[in-house]
Amino acid sequence: MAPTDEDAGDQMGDQAAADVIGYGLIRDVAVITVDAPPVNALGHAVRSGLINAIDRAAQDDRAVGVVLAGSGQTFPAGAETREFDAPSAAPHLSDVCHAIEMSPKPVVACLHGRALGGGYELALAAHKRIALKGTRIGLPEIRLGLVPGAGGTQRLPRIVAIDDALSLMLTGQPVEVSAVLSKGFVDAVVEAELISAGVSAARELALASFVPTRARRDRFADADDFQEAVAAARIAYADHPTAAAACIADCVEASLLLPFEAGLAYEREALETLAEGAPAEALRYLFMAERRASKPRSGLPKPVPVVQVALVGGGLMGAGIAVSCLTHGLPVTLIEKSPKTAAETRKRISAIFTRAVERNKMRAARRERCLAQLTLAMDLTAAKEADLIIEAVPDEYEQKSNVLNELAGIAKPGALLASTTSYLDLDELAQATGRESDVLGLHFFAPAHVAKLLEVVIGIQTSPAAESAAFALARKINKQAVRTGVCEGFIGNRMMTAYHAASDRMLKDGASPYEIDAAMRDYGFPMGPYEMQDRSGLDIGRDRRKRLAAEHDAAAPNEEPTAERFMRIGDLMCAAGRLGQKVGRGYYMYPDGQRQGVEDPDVLELIASERAAKGITPRDIGPNEIQSNVLDALVNEGAHLLDEGIAERASDIDVALVIGFGFPRHKGGPMKAGEQVGLLKILQRLEERKDAFLEPADALREAVKNGNRFEGVL
Repeated sequence: MAPTDEDAGDQMGDQAAADVIGYGLIRDVAVITVDAPPVNALGHAVRSGLINAIDRAAQDDRAVGVVLAGSGQTFPAGAETREFDAPSAAPHLSDVCHAIEMSPKPVVACLHGRALGGGYELALAAHKRIALKGTRIGLPEIRLGLVPGAGGTQRLPRIVAIDDALSLMLTGQPVEVSAVLSKGFVDAVVEAELISAGVSAARELALASFVPTRARRDRFADADDFQEAVAAARIAYADHPTAAAACIADCVEASLLLPFEAGLAYEREALETLAEGAPAEALRYLFMAERRASKPRSGLPKPVPVVQVALVGGGLMGAGIAVSCLTHGLPVTLIEKSPKTAAETRKRISAIFTRAVERNKMRAARRERCLAQLTLAMDLTAAKEADLIIEAVPDEYEQKSNVLNELAGIAKPGALLASTTSYLDLDELAQATGRESDVLGLHFFAPAHVAKLLEVVIGIQTSPAAESAAFALARKINKQAVRTGVCEGFIGNRMMTAYHAASDRMLKDGASPYEIDAAMRDYGFPMGPYEMQDRSGLDIGRDRRKRLAAEHDAAAPNEEPTAERFMRIGDLMCAAGRLGQKVGRGYYMYPDGQRQGVEDPDVLELIASERAAKGITPRDIGPNEIQSNVLDALVNEGAHLLDEGIAERASDIDVALVIGFGFPRHKGGPMKAGEQVGLLKILQRLEERKDAFLEPADALREAVKNGNRFEGVL
């Protein structure tokens, strides 16, 4: 995207104060180019260089106007993440925006790729904005619990309608420029020759009067409507989990009520206050944790690209995996056991794509292209040329083992063999294949074409090449990868087992399922543990308990019988036919097939009878204790995962729980939430309980010694 012009006498020859800024002339327009790959982030060097370049252009007698652009794949895409928690050094981004806006020569921002956060705030300070078709713009600061901090709340309401300005900031969702051109977010969209269009626009502005964004007040003409929109936004976002939504509304209102400089000061104060709060700290932490989890470990070889995928089993999980691959350009050969099941699978996959088209998530032409890349087969030999073969047959050891063993003799050398098992021992499955180094787990979550989390399960003998390829695949199909070792339930399901066990202990001691659900919703979960069980089906938990009980009793026949170690309310519910939402009754009733459950007195009677049979006197357990007990159990279980080497980092556990299981994002995940509550406090509570199920983990004790922080979090 760097400009060139044969007539320019001094094209891009001079360097700005920072090496990351290019400066040159195209005819009589100065072109300033940010060149800080990979995303031209607005770090200190870029900010300093931009200030110098804007000043240079102002003093350059050859230039009548200025174009601001980004090199490579994008306009400045946002802040420098490495500076998130460091003291901000001058010049600040607001200083750069001020210099652009007050330039005596018109500045045209030429956007391409992504102009998000600070990148779009730079553009708002310019005197005109031109974008390449397909560019995405946005102010996503609310996702970090913050407000835009370089004048975004003051400038955007001056150029677009108040409802549109509030929507961009309060949703935090980027938008494509062509879709919002008529609303004023950019002034023009071009399909090619972006820099040339910017140069022409700068020359035109130089011949006319141009108004700084700060001086525009035409959008404030109807002050009553403006304030009504702000008031409506406050109501609509009253339940937002952080204070950022309310602060954005306040700052936007200040753009109307206060002089521009006072509005900037108001915005800056709001930003500083929010940045110091626990939610913003947790959200910044999680942002970095997600980036770190998605990267393969250092030292792994460069991944061999997965070009062709074979998939065995086209049930709900297999169909979802196929859609994920097809959507992202990977041809899929799906192997079924009969022509009938193959036809059913194709119908299932086609229906998913059709729903996407109906919801405007995909164009019909793209659906047809995706379906054209799907091949149905009835013989495992159809997988012989695949780079990756995924088995998605039912989660039963003999069936999965047989499929993997047969595939091991068919797959080409170096092909990856992936199991979708949720609970089975991957190392045992791999050992039977004779190709242990090629075997790994890809634990998708349902529905696989929607759910973002992908646990990459690395066995004892999984090769570094296989691990590297798995992470590359996750990036290719837009999944959030989290590395996990082999254990019952891996990271996510094992953590949720601890969550449900803690809930069941409180159910035993006196809390009702409805009190526990309400407390966890208030904590920030989208639903409570018993609502969750009703949604997935109580028989799933029952069957797993039976399997674990049999394994435990076989391994330790002299110990107390497993059936006596747990209170089997869930089993009693299943025995009574209360299997959850799918049959209309579980912990809740679902009359007339409704999705929202209704509390059921019969469930409370069943629980009371079981307590009486066990000789338990129920006690009152309030919401604070419920939340604390759950958090303590999760933090401790996560620490055990660290002790065992199942999870490499506490932050990986947090990513899995937030992305995959609805742990409230603004708390950063259970391990981060534990740090914010105080790990010493949690350790003391665990020791006071003297509960054999909650023996404090060594990693928790070490974290307390190491300053209330888990090692390797960031």
